[in-house]
Amino acid sequence: MTLYSCFLSNTRAQETQIAFLADVHLQDLYGDLSDSDYQGVLNPATGKYTYLRTMASQLHSTRIFNENYFAFLAALDAIAARNIKLVALPGDYTDDGQPLHVRGLARILHQYEKEYGMQFFITTGNHDPVGPFLQDSGKRDFLGSEGKAQPIFSKAGMYTASEDEHAVVLSKDLAKMGYDGILNELKDFGFFPKRSDLYWATPFNTFSYESYSYKKGMKAAQLANRTYEVTEGFTVPDVSYVVEPVEGLWLMAIDGDVYLPKDASGNPTDPTNYHGASLGYNNVLRNKQHLITWAKQIADEAKQRHKTLIAFSHFPMVDFNDDATPILKELLGTNKWQLQRVPDEAVAKAFAEAGIQIHVAGHMHINDTGVRTTESGETLVNIQTPSLAAYRPGFKILTINNSNQVQIETVTIDSVPHFKELFPLYETEYQHLQATNHPHIWNKEVLQAQTYHDFMLWHLKELVRLRFLNDWPEPIKSFLLENSLQQLAVQADVQLSDNAANHTGYDVLLDFYKLRNADVLALDDIDPQALQYYKQLIQAYKILAPQTELQTQLQQFFISLDAFLQGAPAKNFTVDLETGKISGNE
Repeated sequence: MTLYSCFLSNTRAQETQIAFLADVHLQDLYGDLSDSDYQGVLNPATGKYTYLRTMASQLHSTRIFNENYFAFLAALDAIAARNIKLVALPGDYTDDGQPLHVRGLARILHQYEKEYGMQFFITTGNHDPVGPFLQDSGKRDFLGSEGKAQPIFSKAGMYTASEDEHAVVLSKDLAKMGYDGILNELKDFGFFPKRSDLYWATPFNTFSYESYSYKKGMKAAQLANRTYEVTEGFTVPDVSYVVEPVEGLWLMAIDGDVYLPKDASGNPTDPTNYHGASLGYNNVLRNKQHLITWAKQIADEAKQRHKTLIAFSHFPMVDFNDDATPILKELLGTNKWQLQRVPDEAVAKAFAEAGIQIHVAGHMHINDTGVRTTESGETLVNIQTPSLAAYRPGFKILTINNSNQVQIETVTIDSVPHFKELFPLYETEYQHLQATNHPHIWNKEVLQAQTYHDFMLWHLKELVRLRFLNDWPEPIKSFLLENSLQQLAVQADVQLSDNAANHTGYDVLLDFYKLRNADVLALDDIDPQALQYYKQLIQAYKILAPQTELQTQLQQFFISLDAFLQGAPAKNFTVDLETGKISGNE
């Protein structure tokens, strides 16, 4: 089966465009707690009460919590300016599925539906829902008055505030919603059919395409009709669906969440008796095989009916490290760098053979393209959509046209109105940390960022300094921190120009993270001269016969860096539907 056979259609809508916004991680800064008088902290610059998290907490996290609120609005405005009507969100659209933030998301999406005629299609992420059933929870790191932390929890006794924190605020709006709550609040955004949909179905319904009706779709959408046994005695929901919003286009939203019980002899309705779903498709293959069967059924039917099939889900189906995962495991260990989240090769094989040929994912907060072609010729293109809450923020646009091509465009979110609106509150936080001699104070230069792009680059820099350095083993860690590129060249027996002494080992480590996160988008933020040195070092280390542990680690490092630089096109590129070939036009 070729890509061309699935996409060729006389009935397909011409120039159909779909925008994909992954890992929004929306925290509703200006929402309301339904059961508490607490309004958040007052921002003296705006006069508005705000629910924000501390700068310290977001600089230790792989995502920011606050400014992505403004970035989300900027991205939706950019989509509206392009007159794109179809928008898909591949999971993790809220902080942790809390009612406060889910309501905020619904309010924003309804607003853009009304003002611009957009249609939104959502699938699940491991942050929404965090588990199959509602569970009490909260956050200890909201920012309160005087720069102190303000804990907010859904149940008394879950957290005891220290003398340096405000007293705990209690609100059920900080619980983590399960499937039932998520679907009830967000049913208008794909989880349930609309009257305007030409077709809507789940893996569990029995009606045919010809016999479909809105009434049948609504019945099939009820949560009681969308469950499976994840393991013996444990029945949980699966809210996957396929929808035809416009003539000729099928969007397949795959629920890749797999919630396995911690104790198989425990209570199946106990929300705390389930592991998280962050491993993604590796668990799908073992515990959700019905999705493979369903995917093949839908792909076959799409081909027969001349429908364009685009699949999306939260989790990647292909190695997202440009196939450097094996050597990264040797260098860092299997439990670092989120390497346990890399899908097994069996995942790509299973879905490619099922007929899924283009899949859009999130989860990893990175920009990447992965391609797998099976021995029998089926090709799967996995498109990793960058997060709005991490470096480098952006979204994807897929354009399906009648020229036998699918065009993929990556739009970066560099300028965001109001992104500095919370900075006065961070100033207060910083002053408090200084006054209390906090041992891990963040770099105040973050607040000098003039653009959202700069701010997110600062987030990555501080994340590397405050957290990611701990992932690196000795002796490479100390060597990179203490030496310049000249010393790295000596280890590989290669000569660099004298200017290489002005570039540190820490520079190349930070650029390593930039490239892994943003792929080709990172080149805007890498010194061109340094990049040339990296390429010289890559060639030298490729042929080096290591004599020491340090040389072995450096060789692994530069081979991985080379993989990041040589990956499939990941900015603006085209998929030839007849041959399956990907060509970059970056």
